[in-house]
Amino acid sequence: MKEIKLNGLDMTLYRECLDNGLEVILLPYSNKKNYFISYCTKYGSEVTNFIPVGEKDEIKVPDGIAHFLEHKMFEQEDGIDPFSFFSESGTGSNASTSFDYTQYICYGTKNFDENLRYLLKFVNRPYYTDENVEKEKGIISEELKMYDDIPEFKLEMKIRENVYHKHPRRIDIGGSIPEVLKITKEDLYTCYNSFYSPNNMFVLVVGNFNVDETIKIIKDVVGPIKNRGDAKISSVSEDEKVRVKYEEMTYPINVEKLGMGIKLNSSKLDLQPIEKDLYLTMITTLMFGSSSLFRERVRNLKLLNNFYTEWENIEKYHTFYIMASSDNPKELLNEIEKELDGFNFEEESFNRMKKVWIANEVKMIDDIDSTVHNLFDDYLKYGEIINNKVDIIREMNFDTLVDVYKKLDFNNRSVVIMKDEKTSN
Repeated sequence: MKEIKLNGLDMTLYRECLDNGLEVILLPYSNKKNYFISYCTKYGSEVTNFIPVGEKDEIKVPDGIAHFLEHKMFEQEDGIDPFSFFSESGTGSNASTSFDYTQYICYGTKNFDENLRYLLKFVNRPYYTDENVEKEKGIISEELKMYDDIPEFKLEMKIRENVYHKHPRRIDIGGSIPEVLKITKEDLYTCYNSFYSPNNMFVLVVGNFNVDETIKIIKDVVGPIKNRGDAKISSVSEDEKVRVKYEEMTYPINVEKLGMGIKLNSSKLDLQPIEKDLYLTMITTLMFGSSSLFRERVRNLKLLNNFYTEWENIEKYHTFYIMASSDNPKELLNEIEKELDGFNFEEESFNRMKKVWIANEVKMIDDIDSTVHNLFDDYLKYGEIINNKVDIIREMNFDTLVDVYKKLDFNNRSVVIMKDEKTSN
């Protein structure tokens, strides 16, 4: 087992790859009572076209099948409900599907060995029948209808549709009702066997536990499972320009909303992946962060009810999203565009933000939930744990920041304004 010192954080992480390809990442705490376990496959909703393991021809599975599969993992052949199993010991449990992963988690303060063993076992026991698949279609269809009633969700999906031409991130993680109704148990087994293989999965454990006993349990349960090989995922050729520059839509809302997606060709940047993410995040933090002059200005102008930003990256593109609600979204849009089109970076603000980031890294290591999020995010994005993030932040320099900003086309953006359907008629 490899020991990895987390520089500047006084913590030691342990990592091992089993013979079947399963990655194990362990970060023990001696001063905590709780723990968090994540069992994750690097398979999410954006994978719909692929050549299954052992096959020669590409297939297209229905949109939303990764999310559907996640639901069905909680129906076990022995009739035991995993949620009930964990709750009996006061242990929390959940699962989630994103565009690029599906994870199964449990967390608590008791029964660590038993809960770890059960989590690993139930995720490796798929049980799909024609009957239980048909039943799930109705459940998920109702869930999708529920999301249709959430204006923020509808706005986000419209932005994604307008940013991307072909990439599956323009499609809802849950798919659509017509696509869900196409799913068969054979489809589920094909996806499970192709992507729920140890070589495509990892276990992340953080908190109060014994490292040696934990790796022994993982090896006992998952070690004997065969590496089934790699499915060949089809690549998507995505156009550099956004698909739609501007659109207005209507919905029953009380306060109008504004959404924006800025698609940046980050392959133009000669930086390591972690450096790209840090510099791009620094740029938008200085522009739009909670302590930015922009936030102060739009609050004084009474243009802002709420404001949310997020980054995502696919292949050679990074996309920055802005979601806001405002009584005057067009005036708010003008203020946002002023920042994007001519922001003047100040070295003093840059250096101050670096210090804040370093302090946050040191502070977050004391919080298990934050640490889990950071480790999980690092491993999915970079295929490794970034053990010197504090050093990388410290070495960021102002000239590089300005150079990154100049190399990117922040005009390549899509805007959606959501108006109240009553006042728009």
